Amino acid sequence: MSDYQPGILADVPTQARYLLFSIVSEKNVGGALKRLAAETGDIDIVVGIGPATVKACGKLIPGLTPFPEIKGAQVDLPATQMDLWCWLRGNDRGELVYRTHRLRKLLANGFRCDQVIDAFRFDSGRDLSGYEDGTENPVGEEAMAAGIVSGSVAGLNGGSFVAVQQWVHDLDAFLSRPQVDQDNTFGRRKSDNEELEDAPETAHVKRTAQEDFEPPAFVVRRSMPWADAEQEGLIFVAFGKSFAAYRALLTRMAGGEDGQVDALFSFTRPVSGSYFWCPPVHDDRLDLRALGL
Repeated sequence: MSDYQPGILADVPTQARYLLFSIVSEKNVGGALKRLAAETGDIDIVVGIGPATVKACGKLIPGLTPFPEIKGAQVDLPATQMDLWCWLRGNDRGELVYRTHRLRKLLANGFRCDQVIDAFRFDSGRDLSGYEDGTENPVGEEAMAAGIVSGSVAGLNGGSFVAVQQWVHDLDAFLSRPQVDQDNTFGRRKSDNEELEDAPETAHVKRTAQEDFEPPAFVVRRSMPWADAEQEGLIFVAFGKSFAAYRALLTRMAGGEDGQVDALFSFTRPVSGSYFWCPPVHDDRLDLRALGL
């Protein structure tokens, strides 16, 4: 019996690393993925496989596409599709460094690690803006229904699809605003996370009320703050049983429906965007049967 990768529905860890890879040898992709499969299956890593990697295996995963161009978007939404994504989860940053070195060596003849992003949990789940992240996240069975593929196809049942974006914040600009303007940007009070009844139409909560879409656009958010010596922001991570809900949310945020842009874009911007398929787990390892491996 296949199951989902356990890190998908688990709470975000205190420390994390995102590893982004590109293919260096198509003929070695299959072998590299087999070695990776033996290292996975527990809560401490989530693996996403990009469209080019699936193609290199000579297979097709229904529903997997490259990161899309959003028709009518009023803001820049960069598509920087990568070939493999590993989300390392833990509590010890040193351990994450060691695991990064191991995975790089394990995958080296098929993939090159192009980017490593360190992330962390802030103040029990807040974004660096100071506002709680993922307030409307589904939980329990609702999270399972929104985030995990169900069915009877071996190698696909228990899988998931994930959208990954790196956002860069202008915290100086945002935190210098009056508190009422900050609250109106999100549509919630920072002090108690209560939704504002009179929030502007551009407020984030108004643009992304998942239940207001048809069909409802529920995703399982597992985003985490990141920072380096020069910048900081949010790694936006949204799991779904397909990409439909995420694409609907992003389209509305970017003004693709009605020309109104989510107020978040007044202080933060995405600098990357990739789609990945997260295989299920079978016998305590990544299930790659759908790729013929």
